[in-house]
Amino acid sequence: VIGSVRRAMQIINDFKPDAVVGVGGYASGPLLYAASLKGIPYLIQEQNSYAGVTNKWLGRKASKICVAFDGMDQFFPADRILKTGNPVRKEVVDIKGKHYAGAELLKLDPLKKTIMVTGGSLGAGTLNKAIEKHLPEIIAQDVQVVWQTGKYYYKGIIERLGLEYHPNVRILEFLNKMDLAYAAADVIVSRAGAGTIAELCLIKKPVILVPSPNVAEDHQTKNAMALVKNDAALLINDRSAEDTLVKSALDLLNNKDESEKLAVNLGKMALPEADEIIAGEVLKLIKA
Repeated sequence: VIGSVRRAMQIINDFKPDAVVGVGGYASGPLLYAASLKGIPYLIQEQNSYAGVTNKWLGRKASKICVAFDGMDQFFPADRILKTGNPVRKEVVDIKGKHYAGAELLKLDPLKKTIMVTGGSLGAGTLNKAIEKHLPEIIAQDVQVVWQTGKYYYKGIIERLGLEYHPNVRILEFLNKMDLAYAAADVIVSRAGAGTIAELCLIKKPVILVPSPNVAEDHQTKNAMALVKNDAALLINDRSAEDTLVKSALDLLNNKDESEKLAVNLGKMALPEADEIIAGEVLKLIKA
């Protein structure tokens, strides 16, 4: 740690910043601490609903703390908190009028109901087990599934099922056009990382979140609960997902009122200008 702070001091001496921005984790700690020693103002962007150890420690001397969820005054000084949301790539959430284009790209029937399942670039074992186990039920209801397996699991799944398992099933290692995939979906199943949740709030479609249990301080469950308590998402824990996830997704797909309620409430939590607001706060620090 001492060596990291020394190296951070060297970087600051060489770069001579007017302000420093950190997003938590081991990389931010030494740099923001070095900035505080040099009297340089710094801003923290806390992405999750449960602050990590580094950010909680650094928050005491931060000039501004940008957050994405309510209730963050339990971790940081209330007078320095600003709820901005998390920045997202605008092109990913620009789905208006793209339903048919998404269906065409993914070789789907645009008139059939579609579940999208994504576990991130590496994939999520629990989500993959749940979908593979219950494919017969999905097919029996003539529902389509866009199944993004992730790099780690793709080869094994294809070896077991084949590339053309069924016309209603699209098995993909990675989704290169997330906007079109989101646009084609009627229900989305996902982990509960902060960046993903920020996108989903802007997408405004019914969502089932399955938080990863393999993250620090179980922050994905806390992220998901921030939506659940606002009737903006459904939550299924990782332990039960293999047996219950697909039934819940199919039930939601067939429940128009519940789907609409979740979508509307999710949209109410959207904060679309996070990048510009955070950048503006950094500029304020520089000009102060």
